[in-house]
Amino acid sequence: MFLRAIHFIPADTKIDFVSKRWFAFSVSILLVLITIGALATKGLNLGIDFKGGILIEAKSQQVVDTAALRDELTSLNLGEIALQQFGSPDDVLIRIQRQNGDESAQMKAIQSVRDKLGTTYEYRRVEVVGPTVGSELLHAGILATVLAMLAISLYVGLRFEWQFGVAALIATFHDVLTTVGLYAVLQLDFNLTAVAALLTLAGYSINDTVVVFDRIRETLRRQKSPDLRSIINDSVNQMLSRTFMTSVTTLLALLPLLFIGGATLINFSAALTWGIVVGTYSSIYVAAALLIYMPPLRRIETVKA
Repeated sequence: MFLRAIHFIPADTKIDFVSKRWFAFSVSILLVLITIGALATKGLNLGIDFKGGILIEAKSQQVVDTAALRDELTSLNLGEIALQQFGSPDDVLIRIQRQNGDESAQMKAIQSVRDKLGTTYEYRRVEVVGPTVGSELLHAGILATVLAMLAISLYVGLRFEWQFGVAALIATFHDVLTTVGLYAVLQLDFNLTAVAALLTLAGYSINDTVVVFDRIRETLRRQKSPDLRSIINDSVNQMLSRTFMTSVTTLLALLPLLFIGGATLINFSAALTWGIVVGTYSSIYVAAALLIYMPPLRRIETVKA
């Protein structure tokens, strides 16, 4: 006995996505403005990877009293200290500003913390990053993200037509930028893990976009309709079930990491969760609709709205 395929979305949907493009464009513009505002006012909360300093991940034998722990560590006169509980109540992240001096000064600060906390803590991670290395990593991370988006768009332009490449670049930039905005609004640590999340998101976003573009290209060859809007709507409706199922199954894998993954994974899982939602929306409403404003594709003339 064979199991029948499960369809959460009917196979014969006739949703007019293109007619809703101005609402989608408005949402995108609003998200970009929020991102720019958050970056201008709050900025990114650069992690130890980029600004330098000491990061200690520890687990206590009892529930951590962050107020008392902060008072204890402040007495060490190590400068700015930030505490963050994550996972279970006995887990804590300790961030300490970089100490004046060389690596021996950083090791001395770490030992001071160990001595202060005593043997009641298990130290799971200790990291020290210098400011010069952190600055180089930040620039390299930004460069890697920009080059990845350009390379992806170049591939799409060569694989399809240049109009598709331009639309893919705009959509991917939209997804990555708004995800950076998430880091700024929520003040999540922006570190190397965040850069990895952005690169992963760029790949995921373009995957959805390419699937939709491929169906548009097939429909262009098959149909003789001069109305590009109807071709885009038909193509997106045909791929809607696939797009929905891909996004939902990916989210099912990410949500446990988001809620129980702890502070180590929160930056990565939160960015990807947000990015998948925005990326799915942009593939359907933004990337495809942008083709209307490009020069004609394969001698197909568009009908102006």
